[in-house]
Amino acid sequence: MSTGVLVAVGAVRFESDVLTAAAQSGLHVVRRCVDVADLMATAATRQAGVALVSTSLGGIDTEVVARLRDEHIEVVGVASSEPSPDATVLHGLGVDVVVGVAELAGLAKAVTEALESGRPVVKADPGAERHGSPGEDGATRGIESTRTGRVVAVWGPTGAPGRSIVSLGLAAGLGQTGLSTMVVDADVYGGSQAQLLGLLDESSGLLAAARSANKGSLDAEGLASHARAVSASTRILTGLPRSDRWVELSPVLLRRVVEAARSLSQVTVVDCAFCLELDEEISYDIAAPRRNGATLTALGLADLVVVVGAADPVGLGRLLRALADLAVHVPSSRTRVVVNRMRPSLGWSSDDVAAIVRRTSQLEVAAFLPDDPAACDKAVVHGRTLTECAAGSKLAKALGRLAGSLAEELGHPRGEPEVPLRRRRAARAR
Repeated sequence: MSTGVLVAVGAVRFESDVLTAAAQSGLHVVRRCVDVADLMATAATRQAGVALVSTSLGGIDTEVVARLRDEHIEVVGVASSEPSPDATVLHGLGVDVVVGVAELAGLAKAVTEALESGRPVVKADPGAERHGSPGEDGATRGIESTRTGRVVAVWGPTGAPGRSIVSLGLAAGLGQTGLSTMVVDADVYGGSQAQLLGLLDESSGLLAAARSANKGSLDAEGLASHARAVSASTRILTGLPRSDRWVELSPVLLRRVVEAARSLSQVTVVDCAFCLELDEEISYDIAAPRRNGATLTALGLADLVVVVGAADPVGLGRLLRALADLAVHVPSSRTRVVVNRMRPSLGWSSDDVAAIVRRTSQLEVAAFLPDDPAACDKAVVHGRTLTECAAGSKLAKALGRLAGSLAEELGHPRGEPEVPLRRRRAARAR
């Protein structure tokens, strides 16, 4: 049986050449699609196995390519020539197989190559069964990543256990060891990294990077232009200015941002939202927008997942349930448990808490962080990290020790300690 193809190359002169080449190659043209809406509607019927696209198709972007693969349709690009500027754009969108107009005689071979490439289909949600498992999809196509950088995802249950403070503290602590770091605020429910650092603007670095990724133009240099410098070694990619803009951060775009961050920084710390539920599957018959897909994607990409829970009885109960949920949705994660806000008034020791966690989840507690509201208040009021304005505090020291152990576990050698920004400025003034 011949392979069904969708021809969606836009209003170009070589469209008739593509149709002719498809017919001569024994391919069955299911439909000539006039725009992206037509293409996606036809793709949803699952009558074709391959879509032929070009940059002249209005609206073609990274998400369209990902959605086509959600429908189990591989994508073959058609360009004026290969290599060429439009071929480069197609590769940036995640289209690996591109055919030049002069080589249309080999269209059948290109279609076969796309179908037999052996790469999994791009998944919009790595947590859902019908969309594969984390870290195994093809959403990284089009990104040249050396994967030298490591990713640490900081996650935890609902109830504000301190995920954002820990994320920022870990990044700053890793920076103190001489590693270049980046914080990505990927909390789609209530990101707060910008507020913690006094960056109260409406411009989201993460959404700007996602837009570049959607056009296939995001690289390490472009990502650096969207980030803000916190110190000499630490950058931050600020999150959503409003939680209702979560629809602009699809899993495939976050994946591209994180992969670009790998080539920019030695360690990327992703501040994740709490929720892992997949209720969208119940509400939609087709591929649905998934608010929690970004969180699941970040957890699936992470080399380490730091799970933060509060030390009080309510917080510990939520932490234990969260660890069980994480084991179900991201079973391959390397998990490190951090218990935050330990204080004598609770009436139990760290050994007591460790025994509870061990008995319930079979996991050891990697670190206990003390309750230190004075240091946190000082950092937030001044819009600085704990290492800058409260380096001698109990919490800053505990986060520094945790950062050092994580750096060693991730295989990064310690570099030269970072000189605080204000101290470097004073040295230059002298």
